[in-house]
Amino acid sequence: MRRIAIAVAATVSVVVLLFSYRTSTDQTPVATGRPLGSTQPSHTTAPPASGASSGGDGTFTGDAADTRYGPVQVRITVTGGKITEADAIEYPQESGRDVRINSAAVPELNQETLQAQSAQIDTVSGATYTSEGYQQSLQSAIDQAHR
Repeated sequence: MRRIAIAVAATVSVVVLLFSYRTSTDQTPVATGRPLGSTQPSHTTAPPASGASSGGDGTFTGDAADTRYGPVQVRITVTGGKITEADAIEYPQESGRDVRINSAAVPELNQETLQAQSAQIDTVSGATYTSEGYQQSLQSAIDQAHR
């Protein structure tokens, strides 16, 4: 009987520990429905857009968005009111891991942008910080295109 009580107590302890285990120590808030470029300061200011400042066609560079692993900055080309080109011109490349992750993630984010025609794009699995920075900088570029 004593062994059963010890086994039950051990099982309960293990279950409590499993449910209280935190899988992430990151305290970064999850993105809300707000415009992405409006809440995060950037470490640099983008040069003025090379297009009409009143909105329309041209090439627009978003503000660089600081991420945990480095800044991310996006440039878009708008033709006929549509995003025809999207390129991440700055993104983390400091380590081999950064290069491996972002060499797959950045082309996918660029393609998502062309399909969505907005900053409401999916986060690339395994490249969450780059994806969030990309979305913020992309929103900044889109905002510039609408001025």
